[in-house]
Amino acid sequence: MATCNSSSEGLPPVAEPAVEGEPHLPVGRELAEANRFAYAALCGISLSQLFPEPEQSSFCTEFVAGLVKWLELPGAVLPTMTAFANGLGGEGADVFAAILLKDPILKDDPLVIIQDLLSFSLQDGCYDARARVLICHMTSLFRVPVGELDLLEETFLESLKETKEEESETAEASRKKKENRRKWKRYLLIGLATVGGGTVIGVTGATIIGSAGAAALGSVAGIAVLTSLFGAAGAGLTGYKMKKRVGAIEEFTFLPLTEGRQLHITIAITGWLASGKYRTFSAPWAALARSREQYCLAWEAKYLMELGNALETILSGLANMVAQEALKYTVLSGIVAALTWPASLLTVANVIDNPWGVCLHRSAEVGKHLAHILLSRQQGRRPVTLIGFSLGARVIYFCLQEMAQEKDCQGIIEDVVLLGAPVEGEAKHWEPFRKVVSGRIINGYCRGDWLLSFVYRTSSVQLRVAGLQPVLLQDRRVENVDLSSVVSGHLDYAKQMDVILKTVGIHTKPGWDEKGLLLAPGSLPQEEPHQTAAASSSGKTTPGDSPKVATATDPSRAPVPAGLDPAESPQICSHGMGPNPLGCPDCASETQGPCAGLD
Repeated sequence: MATCNSSSEGLPPVAEPAVEGEPHLPVGRELAEANRFAYAALCGISLSQLFPEPEQSSFCTEFVAGLVKWLELPGAVLPTMTAFANGLGGEGADVFAAILLKDPILKDDPLVIIQDLLSFSLQDGCYDARARVLICHMTSLFRVPVGELDLLEETFLESLKETKEEESETAEASRKKKENRRKWKRYLLIGLATVGGGTVIGVTGATIIGSAGAAALGSVAGIAVLTSLFGAAGAGLTGYKMKKRVGAIEEFTFLPLTEGRQLHITIAITGWLASGKYRTFSAPWAALARSREQYCLAWEAKYLMELGNALETILSGLANMVAQEALKYTVLSGIVAALTWPASLLTVANVIDNPWGVCLHRSAEVGKHLAHILLSRQQGRRPVTLIGFSLGARVIYFCLQEMAQEKDCQGIIEDVVLLGAPVEGEAKHWEPFRKVVSGRIINGYCRGDWLLSFVYRTSSVQLRVAGLQPVLLQDRRVENVDLSSVVSGHLDYAKQMDVILKTVGIHTKPGWDEKGLLLAPGSLPQEEPHQTAAASSSGKTTPGDSPKVATATDPSRAPVPAGLDPAESPQICSHGMGPNPLGCPDCASETQGPCAGLD
């Protein structure tokens, strides 16, 4: 459920009010009773389809119960709505949607129903990730551009606090923008003010309409809502400081990628650092535009720099050898037995093994620490999307694994994107993530990533690595995206991030790679594209495209050998791992010997 950038520059046109003069936006309760019934029923059915798991039942039931009260429906309909939310009557979804679209109020402007559902979801100062997934689902049903939802979220936020205009805007553009915001602010407040007679935000329905209501909401009541949504500190994740060393973790800081604030946030996690362009954590994420509020996680820079330098060293030193040997090998999916790798490659294995093993261990610890920060609502009560590549994806994997063990883990994470993840790809290990992630679980993999296969060479050949193949979990959340035509090697997860994001459906900045366009704060100036990079990564590529990428000259994706029987690979520890623990994605150990892998 990718969203587009909601910055002021790219917002869709704002709908005009139905009646000029005093604002009078029809909200859900102003629909005819039969259509209010259809509205609540459609939400209940959608929730049962999106969240069929037993552990989600209480949320679905409570949501529709609150919606029935919000729409002022008679209490007699509650058992029916509860049944819908529990999975009964799902075949009626299309019928209820059609009924709503025929309503005179919604016929010309279906955005009204999205606005009403957003107001309901935010009424108590908590924006549950499951509620946002539902709202995005409804925008799809009613064919409302998802950019309209971003606009509504931005407007709601700006109705609670003053927003400074961009200095670069002209006076005319600024005036129109303010005018549109004022209109939508009044309309949104109508829905909020009528909840329980206005007691939620401390004003009455009579006083909320107009400038007096806006002023009231911007005072004590508005502060209460903002405090709940953004956390008591109000500084977002940048306000977090690791007060003392946590376990083996030496560095853990959130760096802002954008200057804006939003009702949903994105955290990007880099998998390694390298000299030159990619020596900063923010460099790979210059094109990312999923939210107006985005962060990158700075973690263990010293070790990630050592790993990045090792990756570049082994690839540059072996480029000629790998290119020559490539003609003799065939591409295999998954793990390749250690004995089938060429001796010339194994002789330099120590260059990569040690820094890789250290970072495997530290990424697991960082992921667990991130889980507890999110569980403590340091980010406020807003949906969070996590995106990471290589060891950054491993951080996300262990974050979800840790969160799944806690009772209050639901409703925090909206989407996760794991790219080239060096983690276990067996479905049973991803199963617990279903109760943590409300939206999409995207696994981006490359079958020909020989470098990732190489570092797992001491593992059992039966081990599935998520970064090399699909995760076969039957769930509507899981999306496997084969990036073999986009990624020309493991290092390209950083170099080709703009194309990768478009391919998996994450919005990017239009034309970000054109000369003269500034990068995100902390990034380095753009350099000339690498010869093996995509031929073009302009904003013309759509999320559904699969750009053609030159892959012939990058040694990191040279086909791996298929000579000896994989069964000849040595297996020493109890669950099929070799003596080198870095072959086991669930073993966070820096020492040799048996590892604590999953059964």
